[in-house]
Amino acid sequence: MHGVTLKDIINRLVAHYGWEKLAKRVKIGCFTTNPSLKSSLKFLRKTPWARKEVEELFHEMVRQEKMKTQKNVWKQG
Repeated sequence: MHGVTLKDIINRLVAHYGWEKLAKRVKIGCFTTNPSLKSSLKFLRKTPWARKEVEELFHEMVRQEKMKTQKNVWKQG
């Protein structure tokens, strides 16, 4: 992830899914109980397995966005 910070990742995931749906996709307490950017960053920086799950979800989301964009370009062309 070149130039994408963990803060950016969380912000984009929350903007896309919202805290509730994000918590269903990645089952970690910092997303379910009083979720905040600060608590999520603190937890994910200390917990490699959880950070890996969040990064994988981010990659999946980006791939889906690219596919959707490509389909729209083909429809318009």
